[in-house]
Amino acid sequence: MMPIHHVTVGDARLAVHTSGSGRPLVLLHAFPLDHEMWRRQAELDESLRLIVPDLRGFGASAGTVPKSIAELADDVAGMLDALHVAEPAVVCGVSMGGYVAQHVASRHPDRVAALVLVDTKLEADTPEARAARTDLAGKVGRVGQAILADAMIPRLFAVPATTASAAAKARHAENLAVVDAMIRRQRVETIQAALAALGERPDMIEAMQRVGVPTLLIVGAEDQITPPACLEAAEQVIPNARLLIVPHAGHLVPLEAPEVFNRAVLEFLAEVSRS
Repeated sequence: MMPIHHVTVGDARLAVHTSGSGRPLVLLHAFPLDHEMWRRQAELDESLRLIVPDLRGFGASAGTVPKSIAELADDVAGMLDALHVAEPAVVCGVSMGGYVAQHVASRHPDRVAALVLVDTKLEADTPEARAARTDLAGKVGRVGQAILADAMIPRLFAVPATTASAAAKARHAENLAVVDAMIRRQRVETIQAALAALGERPDMIEAMQRVGVPTLLIVGAEDQITPPACLEAAEQVIPNARLLIVPHAGHLVPLEAPEVFNRAVLEFLAEVSRS
């Protein structure tokens, strides 16, 4: 278990898990999860200072709900100030966390040394996607978190092949259970507010064209939510970006393929340090 700090940022009290020392690496979770989705990245603290928040409203940062992706990005900058992190950090985000990371890079460029964007995209929601989020928020309000878990989990993970090892099948079963528990413990108000914020987020293509920091893009080859084409498009937009497509993984690569993910991050940051 990583030590937990509580920091006040604006009107939010954020729970932040930290460990290790060295270059700061901020890990931003997906919707509708919390810091626990990074459970298989703990070993990275052998060479990095891990900073893993529960974004406002999620996990142990309950108390106020997110109003926008930009607000969540400003929270990250405020969190770094509260933790006295003076040097630019590597900011890594998955899905919703990737949207937040993009906004951190755009709104607070002096705080970012490099980006790792995982299973995410640059484009805004289509009108149809926004309407679907609104409909889902209504259902969560009427029925509760279970309907969200039931709707999302089948699309989050790649299904192991029949020839997969027993260990791989056991990890998949554990991932399903862990994510199901995470979704069910988030507050309904947070889920609804986050769905609205996700639907209202702006297109980031133009903004990301101006981001000059080294950027690693990672996507699961079997991601149903932000397929590889989304990250291939981002690679063409972000000036200093490279793309890794991870076989046999879906929308949550750090959980599904932690060995591949952790190695890729370390190799990327080693190259950044040499440049």
